[in-house]
Amino acid sequence: MTTLESRLRATRDAGRKLLMPYLTGGIVPEWTDYLAAIADAGADAVEVGLPFSDPTLDGPTIQEASDAALSRGATPSGILADLAGVDVGVPLVASTYANLALRDGFCGQLQEAGVAGLIVPDLPLEESGPLEATTSGSGLALALLVSPATPALRIRDIAARSRGFVYAVSLMGTTGERDQLAESAATLAARLRQATDRPVFLGFGISTPQQAAQAACAADGVIVGAAVMRRVLDGATPAQIGAFVATLRSALDDRAA
Repeated sequence: MTTLESRLRATRDAGRKLLMPYLTGGIVPEWTDYLAAIADAGADAVEVGLPFSDPTLDGPTIQEASDAALSRGATPSGILADLAGVDVGVPLVASTYANLALRDGFCGQLQEAGVAGLIVPDLPLEESGPLEATTSGSGLALALLVSPATPALRIRDIAARSRGFVYAVSLMGTTGERDQLAESAATLAARLRQATDRPVFLGFGISTPQQAAQAACAADGVIVGAAVMRRVLDGATPAQIGAFVATLRSALDDRAA
């Protein structure tokens, strides 16, 4: 069991719903100030996006954030160097696309930066073996994804091979803020929790504290990305982002009580 999974399991088993906000790395020069504010506001882990020029699973908000980071010269190496210089007290999970993740030495860079996990949303299960072996050897947790369209047998395979947690994509679509939680979210989380004891996170479209609490009824935790990044893009300060994350934390704690 990876260090990330042990930590998430311990928190879950203590009765706390898990919260993993998302932040695009390199979005502004002092972007790690947002990282610290998110952690201080009660996040159990933070997903750090490494910007990519063709983010096929990301909706308009994350695409805009990636473009902004790339325009100011952000690179994976630079972002990881920034991470190596901070300790926010919670695990960091990198997310990016296969074109970056499959490069020689990439997992070693993540490990040197203190990253605990990795999400590669466009990597099919049939092609994930080499990266699974590399991440296992470096102590990284490669978290795999399932969607509402994933068949039962494949869900079991993905859950068995995933490390750290399993990422449940709540709907068939891209990331982004939505008015309500997809009806498919609770069903998918229930199917996953029948297939594995690993922590199950729901993501995609969770935008408000109320939606986070609703999602946490079915899953062990939630991932909130576009709602955080829209505020950053609109000029929110680290303190303001921390205040928003605190509302998510409060909603999850109230649901668990």
